[in-house]
Amino acid sequence: MNWEKEYKRWSNFTGLEEELKLQLQELVADTAQLEDCFYKHLDFGTGGMRGIIGPGTNRMNTYTIRKASEGLASYIDLNGEEAKKRGVVIAYDSRHKSYEFALEAAKTLGHHGIQVYIFESLRTTPELSFAVRYLHAYSGIVITASHNPPEYNGFKVYGSDGAQFASADADVIVAKVNEVENELDVQVADEEALKEAGLLTFIGQTVDQAYLHQIKNLVVQPDVIHQVADDFSIVYTPLHGTGNRPVREGLQAIGFKHVHIVEEQEFPDPNFPTVAFPNPEEPAAFTLAIDYGKKHDADLLLATDPDTDRMGIAVRSETGYELLTGNQIGALLLHYLITQKQGKNELPKNSAVLKTIVTSELGRDIAETHGLETIDVLTGFKYISEKIKEFEETGDRKFLLGYEESYGYLIGDFVRDKDAVQACLLIAETAAYYKTQNKSLLDALEEIFEEYGYYQEGLESLTLEGIEGVERIASILKDFRKNPPAIIAGRKVLVREDYLSSERTVVEGNAQETIELPKSNVLKYKLENGAWFCIRPSGTEPKIKFYFGVKEETIEKSEHVLKELKDAVMIKIKS
Repeated sequence: MNWEKEYKRWSNFTGLEEELKLQLQELVADTAQLEDCFYKHLDFGTGGMRGIIGPGTNRMNTYTIRKASEGLASYIDLNGEEAKKRGVVIAYDSRHKSYEFALEAAKTLGHHGIQVYIFESLRTTPELSFAVRYLHAYSGIVITASHNPPEYNGFKVYGSDGAQFASADADVIVAKVNEVENELDVQVADEEALKEAGLLTFIGQTVDQAYLHQIKNLVVQPDVIHQVADDFSIVYTPLHGTGNRPVREGLQAIGFKHVHIVEEQEFPDPNFPTVAFPNPEEPAAFTLAIDYGKKHDADLLLATDPDTDRMGIAVRSETGYELLTGNQIGALLLHYLITQKQGKNELPKNSAVLKTIVTSELGRDIAETHGLETIDVLTGFKYISEKIKEFEETGDRKFLLGYEESYGYLIGDFVRDKDAVQACLLIAETAAYYKTQNKSLLDALEEIFEEYGYYQEGLESLTLEGIEGVERIASILKDFRKNPPAIIAGRKVLVREDYLSSERTVVEGNAQETIELPKSNVLKYKLENGAWFCIRPSGTEPKIKFYFGVKEETIEKSEHVLKELKDAVMIKIKS
């Protein structure tokens, strides 16, 4: 794109929003910033788009929201009047412009005669997924940038099953969005006119209660919670996001009596003033929660991200509180579900576990020991949701748990995206169960390691912004494909997997196999003794990520090998 031409197009548009007009005027002398605002269209991928709020084609603003909504409207138009009548549910989180963007999406869809249901106040992403299914809508939108910094917002699109659109439909929507030649010309309907025509309906409490009812039914051992409720203490922080009401109501509904909220982070705030990143993966996000934990002698600390699809925890230890990784939480949830459901004869033999290709192999080990299958999918929860839908259609497997290393979990398939509300309730129940045995979640995790091996995982990422960043990410992947490593950290590479070419290469004998997953620009290398690493560009951030996994006989050995593996790969990247 010719960024200067695009900039002039926007500057000369007489109907430009006043706020955006002023922002452009402030950037007149900053050529580098202007170029970044206009050098491309904000990428609309298979799940939607995410970016910095501001003026320009490469920013989140009224006009890029309208463009995305226009593309979705065109897709719904293709599917006829029934699809338009079933309509679209829209939710939004606590970020800057979230409500305004939600309303712009509604007015764009309404212009096409499409029924729109919009929550009257902020809601979680998993409740949006639930609402699409509950209302039998044709699609859903949630305005959120998940755990990104305050200057970001996003637009995520969902299909009629409550999951992000499957690849084929997503490709059509992306094409329709790209067909919108001028985002400044997209027409929208009047809000009041849509209300009068019955095309814009505000929703809320009825959906909330239906969702809460389903959440309560996920409890495996209600007696366990009641047994410890009087002396079991939880600290919870929604990190200024949407989780405050549903997590508190859920915990209370299943019997937890002592839930303490981090007051400084209780209410929605788009600036996230108490944290650098509103992300439960970040140890710093737990700083205030740990203070509260010490004050209330809490057994468990919970944190959720702004749209409440990710959950992190910290557990009381001898020295204070210890944060667990997403992989460790997943292992605890899985082990608890399997052992307790089997103990009650409530676990179908054809139950299956779903995880991503960058998630720990510990879950597979646990599942296989109990006679259950584990299926790998690409990174992105929509691939887990696609498998759940496949299970429903074929009837050959029952969904038990889906999870990914980045703190995303799903237990009840009435939602088709990761759900931190569900995860909070189940991990609290799991902790309560172990308390009845005078054990903590750390004790439980140690028992799992002793039985299955000391699995350790790690993640490194490089943030590479702008045009040069895009080129650098492409260069890293190209180099690994052109010059694949034979030995890393003293260990032979046994298997190479290229998910873009769908080729799996068993190095000894150079045997080729086909990877039966959608194509994705990801590389994975499996080494001797169960170690592995994976390279994947982020789909939502200007980052390239490097995932690592090892399994050894002791925790010390695992930590040592993991560090060696990380160092070896990152040195190769920088050389």
